[in-house]
Amino acid sequence: MTDISTVRLGFVGLGNIAHLHCDRLQQAGLGDIVTAGMDVDPDARQSFAEAYDATVYEDPAELYANVDAVLVTTPNKFHEEYVVGALESGLDVFVEKPLAHSLASAERIAAAAADAPGFCMVGFHNRFANPVQALVGYAEDGTLGEVTHVEADYIRRRGVPGRGSWFTQQPIAGGGSLIDIGAHAIDLSLYLLGYPDVVEVSGETRAQFGTDDDYAYVTMWGEDQGADEFSVDDSASAFIRCADGSTVTLEVAWATNRPDSQQYYVRGDEAGAGLDLADSSLELYETASTGVMHHRTSEIETRDEEAHAIEQQRFVEAVAAGEPPETNTVEQALTVQRVMDAIYRSSEQGRAISLD
Repeated sequence: MTDISTVRLGFVGLGNIAHLHCDRLQQAGLGDIVTAGMDVDPDARQSFAEAYDATVYEDPAELYANVDAVLVTTPNKFHEEYVVGALESGLDVFVEKPLAHSLASAERIAAAAADAPGFCMVGFHNRFANPVQALVGYAEDGTLGEVTHVEADYIRRRGVPGRGSWFTQQPIAGGGSLIDIGAHAIDLSLYLLGYPDVVEVSGETRAQFGTDDDYAYVTMWGEDQGADEFSVDDSASAFIRCADGSTVTLEVAWATNRPDSQQYYVRGDEAGAGLDLADSSLELYETASTGVMHHRTSEIETRDEEAHAIEQQRFVEAVAAGEPPETNTVEQALTVQRVMDAIYRSSEQGRAISLD
């Protein structure tokens, strides 16, 4: 096992997401392992080099030759090019969600990962939140009984991320709210269910707000370049059926006329749970006959730790150990991609889509 402090970590794509990851690594005392970065934009290279004292490259091959592992934080369309290139160069790879901008591209990444000497980990950071891990523990130890359904919300009242940025351009992002934040909600729901096989998906996607010239908002991440630069969905509703009989209801929105929500309700036949990622709260819901029939609601308190930081620590530890992590696998990310693809197809065709 290699000393974690000697791992040489490089970044492909040096925009805001790369800076977020680097800042978390610095907070965890691992800032020195960030040694290099690559981007086609010279301004991005200069900014990254100055911020993190890193060597920067325009050619990805030069980066691959000088690091042990890479984090791919490019727009979705370019994930395949850089993930596959890094894997073929013998490196371990962390790629931000979603796996790719399209199902076909995601399948090619999965095929490359299956043949590569290194491993690929996918960035579903919510799994590492302490309340989530507590909830998974209750599911695994039988406290919830048989878990049969998850209600998943990831909703912003107004949260389109910069109309005109790559996030809102279908050819680059592959989709809108469903691809961006829906990927997180789908992954976490399936994770809480133990990642069963998905057999059928029915869904509807909409573009009601981002396409409006008079889109009203209070804040926006990035600049607003207007409705002409918006070609993706801004909300989605879906029903997901799994082979073991478990189900998921999904509500996702960048913009809608209701309050923000990052709430998940998990239903078991012995107990249920309510998880709110917005404030990291977790409650258990039980009914008992001790003394008299009654309901019991328990508030679970966990340590306040940043999920991104825990995720990055796990990745770097796996690189140092030379062993792939057991979580956040390419196979699971490919399942999420297939579900998202099926939701889009279901919306287009007006019927349920079988994945069986």
